[in-house]
Amino acid sequence: MKTTFSGWRYLWKSEDIRSKLIVTLIILAIYRIAANVPAPGVDHDILAAFRGSSTGQGNFLGFLDLLSGGTVSNFSLLSMGVYPYITAQIILQLLIPIIPSLQRRIQEDPREGRRWQEKWTYYLAVPMAALSAIGQINIFNSLSIQAIGQPILPFGLLGGETALGSWATLIAMTAGTMFAIWLGELISEYGVRGQGLSLVIFAGIVAQMPANLAGLLADEATRWVMLAFTMVIIVLTVFAIVYVQQGRRNVPVMYPGRRIGNRMSMPVKGTLPLMVNLSGMIPLIFASAILQFPAIVASYFTQSENQGVANFFLSVQNFFGATGTSNWGYWTLYFLMVVVFTFFYTAVLFDQQNYGDNLKKMGATVPGVHTGAPTQKYLSTVQRRITLVGAVFLGLVAIMPFLLGLLLSAFNLAAASSQTGIFLVSSSGLLIVVGVVRDTFQNIDAELKLHGYQDSLLVR
Repeated sequence: MKTTFSGWRYLWKSEDIRSKLIVTLIILAIYRIAANVPAPGVDHDILAAFRGSSTGQGNFLGFLDLLSGGTVSNFSLLSMGVYPYITAQIILQLLIPIIPSLQRRIQEDPREGRRWQEKWTYYLAVPMAALSAIGQINIFNSLSIQAIGQPILPFGLLGGETALGSWATLIAMTAGTMFAIWLGELISEYGVRGQGLSLVIFAGIVAQMPANLAGLLADEATRWVMLAFTMVIIVLTVFAIVYVQQGRRNVPVMYPGRRIGNRMSMPVKGTLPLMVNLSGMIPLIFASAILQFPAIVASYFTQSENQGVANFFLSVQNFFGATGTSNWGYWTLYFLMVVVFTFFYTAVLFDQQNYGDNLKKMGATVPGVHTGAPTQKYLSTVQRRITLVGAVFLGLVAIMPFLLGLLLSAFNLAAASSQTGIFLVSSSGLLIVVGVVRDTFQNIDAELKLHGYQDSLLVR
């Protein structure tokens, strides 16, 4: 009888892999400890009073806490997480095809181009972190003044008694973001290779789930209905994520034959797999960051002496800050932005692959299509068509909290519908969790095979 067993049974026996896993777990533990260190200058009594108010318990703070593990509402040093770095990375990737000199730099020497891109991503992450910190402080102060009449943190960078404390808070929060990025790089170098930043984000999502689950079970009247509903939603969401993320369109490709001695082998039939969702989670992050920007800008003017100006910017902040089921405009805009960014970012990534020239250099052809530019145009058309499925899927994932809120309200579970924060994790959050777990397992499996622990067949 033949029995199949996996090399994963040797996971803890490989000293090298075991040490990498231990290092990864230790660094993630350090990150979670640092995530609970509060920013200096925050009045914690006022913060507690604000969080206990109806405004502080609103969906906007839950939205900001989505991928941070609660660090935003706790006003932690690591409130921004690693997202300023991701934003800087996206900005540079979008600038490369727009600026010819940058595109030439990447194409002429890809290795040196990647080093240049990594260096400038770090440089750009610093001002992005500082701007994010300023925006977060202004939003919190504005919401706190509306709710309880007092700011959480007296903030003013230019002159006055608050300048020194404000600069200290800003520098500390910016340093906290760079510390989180550094921990992610340590994981990539000494832990699970290439998964550092992803695992840092993963840790924030997983850390948020127990608190969300406890909040879900707090209402004795609906706890079991909501628990069953949540489990069904999670299973269906995971299935849909895996199905779409693994989706491929295999384009047939003919590779030239190889010369073996005096003979020429026949051309080889192959396929070029094009991903349905090439952009991954990036459109969700980018669209949510763009939608938060108007609320950040409006927070600067809500305390204007001109009452008309103050009311206008207050309405802007409320529109982009209120993420409840009554705000149809916000969620419709969110869906459209995710779809648009998915097409845009996929086009940027696909053009950087330059399949037309690469296939031409190998002598490979797509049947019925001329080599070079026509091949690139044909493949781009195919990629755009299959991206429609991925774009709509990401859009639905983004607005799932809104859809679930409507569904719960339709079944007269209005009180339970306020607990849709856990559904936000189970949609956008699970998209990231499933992707990180899948990539981490693939990396560990590759390490096992590299050390000789491969799937085998034993005959008894």
